[in-house]
Amino acid sequence: MKVHILDDWFDTLRTLPSFRLLDGHEVTVWTDHSDDVAVLAERLQPAEALVLFRERTAITAPLLDRLPNLRLISQRSVYPHVDVPACTANGVLLCSNMHADGPSVAAAELTFALILASARQIPQQMAALRAGEWQLAPGQSLRGRTLGLYGYGRIAKQVASYARAFGMTVVWWASEAGRAKALAAGETVAASRAAFFADSDFVSVHVRLKPETKGILTKGDLLAMKPTASFINTSRSGLVEQGALEAALAAGRPGRLALDVFDREPMTAPVDPLVLHPNVIATPHIGFVTEDELDLQFAEIYAQINAHAAGQPIHMINPEARG
Repeated sequence: MKVHILDDWFDTLRTLPSFRLLDGHEVTVWTDHSDDVAVLAERLQPAEALVLFRERTAITAPLLDRLPNLRLISQRSVYPHVDVPACTANGVLLCSNMHADGPSVAAAELTFALILASARQIPQQMAALRAGEWQLAPGQSLRGRTLGLYGYGRIAKQVASYARAFGMTVVWWASEAGRAKALAAGETVAASRAAFFADSDFVSVHVRLKPETKGILTKGDLLAMKPTASFINTSRSGLVEQGALEAALAAGRPGRLALDVFDREPMTAPVDPLVLHPNVIATPHIGFVTEDELDLQFAEIYAQINAHAAGQPIHMINPEARG
């Protein structure tokens, strides 16, 4: 099959063991990014199979209508960036492994790294040292502090295991169903949503972005946090109400933010005030970007391509597209 891979910005995938799974296919890797439908349509004209690098490129009806050779889109995890009805209308099968069998360890590790960096203000201390200033104000130890985890899912549970190893108290908040699962598992659920935000020293959000979760974290939630607290988001920026982060920084509640996700990605010019603010630790959506995690994820994506080529597709989202 003629396989095109989008948005491999550092041409990493060729260097990973999983790339050998594409032996026998004609593979084109695009290492830049474009949102222009005309540009994408011209590039992808020959493509029979399209590999998506997470949610970096939106696959819309106007684009699909201009790709007559396309028969398969292969990716991993959720697909809010893909117009599934348009895929079906164009006879394009979407295959996506929803990976219900385990967490993204890479995302959990980055989350805890941001918790540590925020507690000890590591980037700020480094910048001060390089500027000739010896030590800023004291940081915080994690032992004995409360980590509030919003969302009772696989990544949050992995983060909880790290927190407990550091002697932190873990408290949960989630949907009603999520809170019920947490209670059934013997976990500590906050007495109320207000108490969850008010009492936590660190709040980390781990929720999938869907229409019903967009803006689920409000300005009121953040302003209820302590001035000494930190808010961490390695999930999706759209989970936070528009303007809430800026309002929190202006009010000093919480006092610190650690963000891996933004409304505009990729962000190649440092113009976002959230990136430039001294009380924000910002990373460029690298939660899943480790060699190990990418090799695992793309091995599953390539397996979907090989299954389709063999006439036995797996992880089908819209099987009706097969006709």
